[in-house]
Amino acid sequence: MRRREFITLVGGAAAAWPLAARAQQGERMRRLGALTGIADEPVALARAAVFTKELEQLGWSHGRNIRIDYRWGGGDPEIIRRHAAELVALGPDVILATGGPALERMLQVTRPIPIVFAVVPDPVGSGFVARLSRPGGNATGFMQFEYGLSGKWLELLKQLVPGVTQAAVLRDPRITAGIGQFAVIQAMASSLGMEVTPINTTDAGEIERALVDFARSISGGLVVTAASAIAQRELIVALAARYKLPAVYSARDYVGSGGLISYAADFTEQYRGAARYVDRILRGAKPADLPVQAPTKYELVINLKTAKALGLDVPATVLARADEVIE
Repeated sequence: MRRREFITLVGGAAAAWPLAARAQQGERMRRLGALTGIADEPVALARAAVFTKELEQLGWSHGRNIRIDYRWGGGDPEIIRRHAAELVALGPDVILATGGPALERMLQVTRPIPIVFAVVPDPVGSGFVARLSRPGGNATGFMQFEYGLSGKWLELLKQLVPGVTQAAVLRDPRITAGIGQFAVIQAMASSLGMEVTPINTTDAGEIERALVDFARSISGGLVVTAASAIAQRELIVALAARYKLPAVYSARDYVGSGGLISYAADFTEQYRGAARYVDRILRGAKPADLPVQAPTKYELVINLKTAKALGLDVPATVLARADEVIE
């Protein structure tokens, strides 16, 4: 589904429902604002469609009893800031925020409006909620992962390439979760006989310079954390391919773009859960009383075409654990 077609479906359908016609339905029109920071349009649109479909199954139909206003941040902090202010100005009953940057900006511009979030790393450590069981405030939702997962990325890299002793860890130092993830990975490194080097992902130029230097001086691999530049996904995957760097990623999206392997939560299921939380809030529940939920399902995805290009034979033990293999 193309972006324009999706916007026409969920963002422009309201034009076909004049106010008088809506009033005749005898239902109050509710309003939902949605801010996503995902850069890749096909992924963003597919997940938004899952979210919308789940709402429909719960009785919320766009144009009949709810209007959904989408804004696409594309991973750009300035665009996210502007769209957050736009959504609040529309006076929504509830807001969906995807990703840490989107949630952070929404909390900066509104406290009264309920917010449901998805794919957010470390909401407690980032100060978004008071605690997982009773978040307090106006936000609740679904966290991206638990910190223990961070060490598994490095462990998986070692299983793929037993001889690797060095790993570059891509993270955004401006995000609290980036610091926490690197700390877990660093603590795991010595037990695996490895050394890790942090690489900041604040802009494309910085990523490329750091990876070029790493690849020239060290025969190692990459760990791309959940607190990294999703907007630079294509660049990171391309650089890993160019310099023959085996890489473990924190989201399936990278593997779909040609990355080697990922281990991550099922983010599509988080969108279904977010729709259910939106439904509960529209029916009177308070975000402060709805617990933040951690992932219950993780998926291992392997791109065998990329493995072949890197000259890697994926161990049978790793293949046997895979939930999806791209050939």
